[in-house]
Amino acid sequence: MNVAPPLIDFAKQRRIMVEEHIGARGVRSELVLDAMAKVPRECFLPSHLREFAYDDAPLPIGEGQTISQPYIVAFMVEALNLSGGEKVLEIGAGSGYAAAVLAQIAGEVYTVERIGELAARASKKLADLGYANVHVLHADGTQGWREHAPYDAIIVAAGGPCVPQTLKQQLKVGGRLVIPVGTDPRAQELVRVTRLSEDDYESEDIADVRFVPLVGEEGWAPEHAPAEPKSARRLEEEELAVRLAEAGEAFDDIDTADLAPLIERIGDARIVLLGEATHGTSEFYRMRERISRELILRKGFRFIAIEGDWPDAARIDHYVRHFNFAPSEWTAFARFPTWMWRNEEVRAFVDWLRDHNEVQPPEKRVAFHGLDLYSLYNSMRSVLTYLEDVDPAAAAVARVRYGCLTPWQADPATYGRAAISGRFRSCEEDVVHMLQSLLAKSSEYALHDGERFLDAVQNARLVANAERYYRTMYYGSRSSWNLRDSHMFDTLKTLLDYYGPDAKAIVWAHNSHVGNARATEMAGRGEHNIGQLARAEFGNGVYLVGFGTDHGTVAAASGWDEPMEIKRVRPALARSYERLCHMGSQATGRANFMLAMGPLASELREGLAKPRLERAIGVIYRPETELASHYFQAVLPRQFDEYIWIDETRSVTPFETVVLEGLPDTYPFGV
Repeated sequence: MNVAPPLIDFAKQRRIMVEEHIGARGVRSELVLDAMAKVPRECFLPSHLREFAYDDAPLPIGEGQTISQPYIVAFMVEALNLSGGEKVLEIGAGSGYAAAVLAQIAGEVYTVERIGELAARASKKLADLGYANVHVLHADGTQGWREHAPYDAIIVAAGGPCVPQTLKQQLKVGGRLVIPVGTDPRAQELVRVTRLSEDDYESEDIADVRFVPLVGEEGWAPEHAPAEPKSARRLEEEELAVRLAEAGEAFDDIDTADLAPLIERIGDARIVLLGEATHGTSEFYRMRERISRELILRKGFRFIAIEGDWPDAARIDHYVRHFNFAPSEWTAFARFPTWMWRNEEVRAFVDWLRDHNEVQPPEKRVAFHGLDLYSLYNSMRSVLTYLEDVDPAAAAVARVRYGCLTPWQADPATYGRAAISGRFRSCEEDVVHMLQSLLAKSSEYALHDGERFLDAVQNARLVANAERYYRTMYYGSRSSWNLRDSHMFDTLKTLLDYYGPDAKAIVWAHNSHVGNARATEMAGRGEHNIGQLARAEFGNGVYLVGFGTDHGTVAAASGWDEPMEIKRVRPALARSYERLCHMGSQATGRANFMLAMGPLASELREGLAKPRLERAIGVIYRPETELASHYFQAVLPRQFDEYIWIDETRSVTPFETVVLEGLPDTYPFGV
């Protein structure tokens, strides 16, 4: 008897999932990879969803719950540091899939599910598949499973407001507990808790995640559990979307858009922060350029500060301000992600800025600076070059101090890992002393050239902060994020002080840096950003402008340091601000508009003030995991002063090498 082959080769898809979605993204444990390769995820899904079993995405399993995306399951299991044969407690059995993965490694798995129907289905499915070492309990997961405690490891598949004390007490000494934690029930930090002794625990942040709420006595109250959408909600959303689009100032084309009302609303603000919803969308760059030109021409803004490295931006600054000293030897923004600043859109603005400055006296020329801290070694080189010119003896000392970091030149992130593990001494003292030495001679060095001294000091400050950043990044996303944005804000303040009390600044950075973090889920994780820090210090002297789009194309990579691709941006998800704006555009025919938050009618403001999802695409874009990796919760009217909506967008245009051939050495975007 002939048996027809299956329509879908699940085994092949499973292998691809393990290789491309899990192993390629950093999961290294052979035990975890082997377990993920063995468990048939399709068996834990409703029949109509099985064709999507090996998409790296969460999927609904009923009762308002989801089966976690495979990468997150693997990532969390790896975080438990299992070696095989342990006793493991899982909170949130769901479909039973994660328990099956754990069962491939652990000796015994005890899993608790608060929803009776899911517990019954998971128990039957696991038994049918032969997982005799998995035991299912229908109960409040925040109370654990006392009868079988203590456990070598505990994993929680739902986000709680804090780590349940009961679960901590059910850990063995030396055991690990991995749980999503956050004050917002739909936005959490993944935390690993290690029990050090009877009363002592160590906690570390691992990653930003989004899970369904952990409901129970030591979790969220039942009202935080996901509710099924009401039929009346759709009509309410449509009405809100129409009113939103009608409240905005529509424009057909960026080049002809009337910016006068926006410039008037900006008023006397000293700092204007211009965001972007992606790092690779042409329209965002072009609109920022138009706004920046108007601010320079009409309001006398003194400098542009970008989410880019200081030394590379200094190369641009040298070009646009027609400096008479030799430029740095490197080309601007030649490392990953090159397309973020080496594109035709930025080039057009740089060329305009050079032409504008040519007819200005030197003290009136508009400067171009970088705020970021990734350029550790270019900054070290800049400090040494400067000191060799003005103080050769100090340069010799600097070489010794910076020599501590030399072994890690190719990969500074490796330095951070070595320093915190104790395998290599920290270079913190050396680089901080170097910065202090420069500052101590400020009056002497500044006589040589104020501009060059500013550059040297900022590069020395960057080295000190970057050293700390690469050490800190291994403690968790919150601390490294805060250090980076604090550095960028401090750099902005340094520039404002340097250019004088009347100086005005324009900042180009991602929405996630520009919008007030207090109005987003970042606040619940203890994160801050430039927008929040600027608002706190300068109040109404700051104007925050965000951008959004629904669909189109974007320049982005699939992973860090991987090639740029032109990717299609998926239409916005339901319950997001982007979906609301798109609905408004479709209903009113207003594809593009500028929405000022200040003059909004109270009813519209109230409707928009309900927390919604908001999309953030950086230099990495993974459409297949969009909800988990590219959306966060926000309150738009509190996040921005202005929101610019462009319904359909296209990717930036990176340079072609042939376009740059034959240009003079002074040109910053050299080959």
